[in-house]
Amino acid sequence: MITATALCFSMISCNNQASEGSEESTEVSEVGAGQSAVQDDMSQKDVVKVAVSSKDHTTLVAAVKAAEYVDVLSNAGPFTVFAPTNDAFNKLPAGTVEGLLKPEAKKDLRNILEYHVSVGVFKAENLKDGQVIGQANGDNITITMKDGKPTVNGANILGSVPASNGIVHVIDAVLLPPAKK
Repeated sequence: MITATALCFSMISCNNQASEGSEESTEVSEVGAGQSAVQDDMSQKDVVKVAVSSKDHTTLVAAVKAAEYVDVLSNAGPFTVFAPTNDAFNKLPAGTVEGLLKPEAKKDLRNILEYHVSVGVFKAENLKDGQVIGQANGDNITITMKDGKPTVNGANILGSVPASNGIVHVIDAVLLPPAKK
């Protein structure tokens, strides 16, 4: 009987300590942090982490942060992201990128970034000549085949990286959405 009582007290004590530990971990987590704040170094990277780990996509990462789309693109997806390289952004007229990164240009920046994202996974080997794909901003892109390789609105796909929530196609140009009518 004494052993059973001691066992009950130790179980209650462990439960209280476990509860206290849970409260501490809740307090430590960042308020308002979304999916991007989840630490997971074991699983495959999501599309944002793929871009962040690339030295050739620092401008794209800065744009995604300025548009406040890190959490959106860290969610389950699936997403196909057509990711322009830094060199692609450098081909834009001088001052364009800097202007888009300003807070007052967030709506335009979001429109451009959304034009680089499709809902679903479109692998390069499955893209077909003349294929039209709807983008997150409501506009369409068109796939054409050039020397047996797919291009996206004329931008070459330089490589593709699978991600936990989709796929990232590295492209050599920034896709500009058509002007709204």
